[in-house]
Amino acid sequence: MLKTLTAMAALVVASALVLPTVSQAQDSNSMRVSYADLNLGSSIGQHRLQSRISGAAKIVCVIEDSREMALAAATKDCRSDAVARAQPAYEEAVASAKRGSVTVLDAAALVITAQ
Repeated sequence: MLKTLTAMAALVVASALVLPTVSQAQDSNSMRVSYADLNLGSSIGQHRLQSRISGAAKIVCVIEDSREMALAAATKDCRSDAVARAQPAYEEAVASAKRGSVTVLDAAALVITAQ
């Protein structure tokens, strides 16, 4: 519970629209990252979405005590993997924006998952 509250506080401070998924209530290894408010046809919008993806990866990839070298490396690997797995969805969202495709607001989101 404290971890979820801390994560939500960090999101408010960062002003990023990273919303927890239903599964996050049970298992904190995935998050929904909204881009409904961004213009992905612009480089600024693309950069902001990349920042949100990175921020979500930092939240979903928290390993107990990352001060230990092995755990710190595992956390870094998890975050890199989560960002890499989100890349195809990110690229599709950008391509759709450049084509002028219409996206329903609730569907304008990516799911970032830690494994």
